[in-house]
Amino acid sequence: MKTSAAASHLSVVLAFVRSEYPVFIGLASVAFFFALGNEVLEDVRHSFLLGAIFVWLFAVILWFAILVVRHADALAVKLGEPYGTLVLTLSAIAIEVAMISTAMLHGANNPTLARDAMFAVVMIALGGLLGVTLLVGGLRHREQHYNLQGVNSYLNVIMSLAVLGLVLPTFTTSTRGPTFSTSQLIFLAIVSVLIYGIFLVIQTVRHRQHFVESGDVIGAAHRRLEVHSTGFHAVMLAVYLLGVVLLAEKFAIPLDNSIERLGMPQAFGGAIIAALVLAPEGLGAIGAAIHNQLQRSVNILLGSVLATIGLTIPAVVTIGLVTKRSVTLGVEGGNLPLLLLTLGVSVVSFSSGKTNVLQGCVHLLLFAIFLLLIFSP
Repeated sequence: MKTSAAASHLSVVLAFVRSEYPVFIGLASVAFFFALGNEVLEDVRHSFLLGAIFVWLFAVILWFAILVVRHADALAVKLGEPYGTLVLTLSAIAIEVAMISTAMLHGANNPTLARDAMFAVVMIALGGLLGVTLLVGGLRHREQHYNLQGVNSYLNVIMSLAVLGLVLPTFTTSTRGPTFSTSQLIFLAIVSVLIYGIFLVIQTVRHRQHFVESGDVIGAAHRRLEVHSTGFHAVMLAVYLLGVVLLAEKFAIPLDNSIERLGMPQAFGGAIIAALVLAPEGLGAIGAAIHNQLQRSVNILLGSVLATIGLTIPAVVTIGLVTKRSVTLGVEGGNLPLLLLTLGVSVVSFSSGKTNVLQGCVHLLLFAIFLLLIFSP
């Protein structure tokens, strides 16, 4: 009896190691870099070493972020939609806030980092990822359908917060430049959290049916997942998320140093952060579109943009006020009309209740312009 119990316990442990072995690699990386200290990360004299550290941290963070998606998908099965998608979105935003915060606290000369990261999230999500999602879904299924009321709810709040947080600072006159005064920053942070909280109540309680796929589609798409208990997936998601946050603190240092050493645009740093944050969500959204789950794709991508603006702005405003660092929020130059055009195109793309490849191509065009303006503003 004892031998049988021991063998059963051993098989459970081995199964856990086989499925979750990346956690050991990540924890070893965390221990190594924290034991190493910041001196090596700050040393820009050895380009090869700096590049190797950058690649290693990028790869592990991306790996962990993808595993966050896996456990969030499992929680979606256990909890039902839209809660599963919401868990994924909030997890990704926690990663973004952690990376932006550590980069802000490390670099004293980059007040536009938060703005660049948020703008990059909007353009990558509403341009590149949404474009690929609509294109792939259209090629595979010709036309795909979604809940028009749910999408309108997303876009209504996204447009309001995007213009208030990223456009309005460019035109206010209380301060010089594309910035808000202290009172304006505090007001923006409060209303951003408030309106996002109201949206969550609408999404999860009062009008949950506007954000849910049909039951048959959800069941078919999630049959391939290996689902355990809710507690198991919640704990593992938290562990992987903690690993990302801890490694992001170290990743911010070589990222900032690499940009300064290579003389690359500061906006490129924001784009790197946004790409890391959105990679797992992008994979989830594209996979959902392939399985004809466009509503889930919409929930993931539009939810990411909304959470980015609604939660990142209060976070960076708080950091700026506490640490006395200037925070530049207003989008300038060619990026300003591009942002407004992207928001307008998104409204038009989701105006009929169904999509095809044409909308995907238009969104990819806007994403290509975004990449062009990073290096050739």
